[in-house]
Amino acid sequence: MSDRGSGAAGPLLLGVRHHGPGSARAVRAALEEARPDVVLIEGPPEADVLIPLAADEDMRPPVALLAHAVDEPGRSAFWPLAEFSPEWVAIRWALEHGVPARFIDLPAAHTLARGRDEGGAGEDEDGGREPAAGADVRVDPLGALAGAAGYDDAERWWEDVVEHRGVGNGDAVAPFTVLEEAMTALRQEYGSEEHGSGGHERDLVREAHMRLRIRAAQREFEGGVAVVCGAWHVPALRRKAAVAADRALLKGLPKVKTDMTWVPWTHRRLSRASGYGAGIDSPGWYGHLFGAPDRPVERWLTKVAGLLRAEDRLVSSAHVIEAVRLAETLAAVRGRPLPGLSETTDAVRAVMCDGSDVPLALVHDRLVVGDVLGEVPATAPAVPLQRDLARIQRRLRLRPEAAERELELDLRKETDAERSRLLHRLRLLGVGWGEPAASRGSTGTFRETWRLRWEPELSVRAAEAGVWGTTVLTAATARAEADAVAAQGLAEVTGLAERCLLAVLPEALPTVMRILADRAALDTDVGHLAQALPALVRSLRYGDVRGTDTAALAEVAAGLAERVFVGLPPACAALDADAAEEMRRHVDAVHGAVGLLGDAPAPGHGELRARWQSVLRTLSARDTVPGVIRGRSVRLLLDDGELARDEAARLMGLVLSPGTPPADAAAWIEGFVGGGSGGGLLLVHDERLLGLVDAWLTGVPAEAFTDVLPLLRRTFSAYETGVRRTLGELVRRGPGTRGSTVTAGAGPGFAPGLDTARADAVLPVVRLLLGTDEDDETARAGLTGVPG
Repeated sequence: MSDRGSGAAGPLLLGVRHHGPGSARAVRAALEEARPDVVLIEGPPEADVLIPLAADEDMRPPVALLAHAVDEPGRSAFWPLAEFSPEWVAIRWALEHGVPARFIDLPAAHTLARGRDEGGAGEDEDGGREPAAGADVRVDPLGALAGAAGYDDAERWWEDVVEHRGVGNGDAVAPFTVLEEAMTALRQEYGSEEHGSGGHERDLVREAHMRLRIRAAQREFEGGVAVVCGAWHVPALRRKAAVAADRALLKGLPKVKTDMTWVPWTHRRLSRASGYGAGIDSPGWYGHLFGAPDRPVERWLTKVAGLLRAEDRLVSSAHVIEAVRLAETLAAVRGRPLPGLSETTDAVRAVMCDGSDVPLALVHDRLVVGDVLGEVPATAPAVPLQRDLARIQRRLRLRPEAAERELELDLRKETDAERSRLLHRLRLLGVGWGEPAASRGSTGTFRETWRLRWEPELSVRAAEAGVWGTTVLTAATARAEADAVAAQGLAEVTGLAERCLLAVLPEALPTVMRILADRAALDTDVGHLAQALPALVRSLRYGDVRGTDTAALAEVAAGLAERVFVGLPPACAALDADAAEEMRRHVDAVHGAVGLLGDAPAPGHGELRARWQSVLRTLSARDTVPGVIRGRSVRLLLDDGELARDEAARLMGLVLSPGTPPADAAAWIEGFVGGGSGGGLLLVHDERLLGLVDAWLTGVPAEAFTDVLPLLRRTFSAYETGVRRTLGELVRRGPGTRGSTVTAGAGPGFAPGLDTARADAVLPVVRLLLGTDEDDETARAGLTGVPG
């Protein structure tokens, strides 16, 4: 077979644009015409044994070849392939016609070793994720050719000269001849052959290896060799080079032991915006162009209309017809052979989106880029942990998806509980498939909400996690134990204990608890202890809902609480404003934890509440304790019913007396009614407390008012708008105007008495809510809690 690109005998060099549907169609046409005996493809040779899997009925692109170092699974490289990638088309053609297909690029063993030596890896322009090239920068071939043709957009130029032109005049090889000539001129302009591609030394090595593999194939196959590679490399592969020189470039290259497999990929990860060096701007659009048998513009705009209708936008068939006409008109005005993505986008914006970019952004995200996730067959090589994960995913009907979705779990159901355990275990292993989110429907501990999104990198994370064990459970257990040993602080260990309970790792918990007890015994910082206690108590609650034995954890939590009780009063003395505010947050956290821990069914836990209340009384009475902590202590005692309202008012009156410095008094007020603790409602419903604050504030000297104003503003600005409005109205009306005896002159909008007729209007609704047929008197009693 002769190389018609040059007229000389040799291989058929098909230079392509990676992930270019026009190149993919041209490759298929050229192979059909040339019928070579072997197809050589740019890619890692270690993947030759994986090529037959491309014919499996369960293999659906986009997919990627994944290479990772056996000893360092985290060191990896990808070679993504979409349905419209020329390399994928070449593989499928070879398999369909019984022709051998082989990869000829530099082996992944050298690529990964070079990445380790150079301190990192980055995705390169040819589709593999390879070692970073330092300061060397390869020229963008498409950008240079587009600029020479007078285009300011390389994608638009590519559409006009390739996607919209077809294969061309019945000569299947003609597009490759023209592209080779252009690349030859670019390489001569931007970098001599002796210095590689634009100074890219890595290309010299890769091209030397490809030339050697091409020569070997020519010796083996007499009927013809076809090579599918990046168009930039074609001039270098055409150039005659001495075998000895090529071998010298490859001599002594570092290498590592490498494993390879197929993994699912996504259209989103094919996009240039993801950081992929060979990425394209519109993988969804290119996939559509490759798959549309005819009328690509009409079919595309029909897809767009369907998406917008699904989002409750009014889009009719008339909109589609008008958008098609507008796109064709724009193409004619702009001198383009056919409407491209820019014309269809402008037509969608004007006709279907009423000129708004908001719905247009949805079209770009869902269709132009897309969330298509490929699939690989179960027979593809994988580490044992990956196989275990795939088995669990199938059993739990938890399919990986590229699009983000929310998953609501009810932990009282066994399947949902198992899903929760899987997601928590994967998070421990660094496989962030799911992220916990706030539950909208319930605040109970039996509810969990997750945001799930499967990214291709998670396949690498799963392979990397295989060093910890062969199953998700054993790997998560081993990882938790190792993390506990390596943990630096007490809070880190308590957080890990919580995660072990969430993930239900009973074999790891004893190790974590032993380390936790040791760290707690050695840590003398009350702040650290107070910070760790809430996490332990939350773990007790999570353990209850998951049926986990948490007796050892309860004992550690109780001991930690005792140490906090002893050390907190001395630790609260002589603090500056920032330290006092931080300690106030610790007091709040400990109070909530003790409230939960006091309900725990462990011996002696009921006494914790009483001891904590004693600590709060001590804090509220010590003059050396900052005002914000004293005020919060009084408030917590009041909320728990351990302090009468009269006593709370007396303590506030003492603090707000003229003898107290205004700054101290303001800090006490912030502790008592600030911090998002419902203090605004307390002032609304207790006239005495509001009157005390009002009287104190009006009596603050002018010279001190500017000092306390920021603190008061921070306190009252945290209240809800309705609470602030009510407080303002109460203060404006003055004392003695509250309750049901408000006079007619008390303020606008207030009647002299109750309007019973308007109140009775709600009774039918109350009866409906109660589900009863009682009369109005009974319903009124249910509403007010008072008979009649």
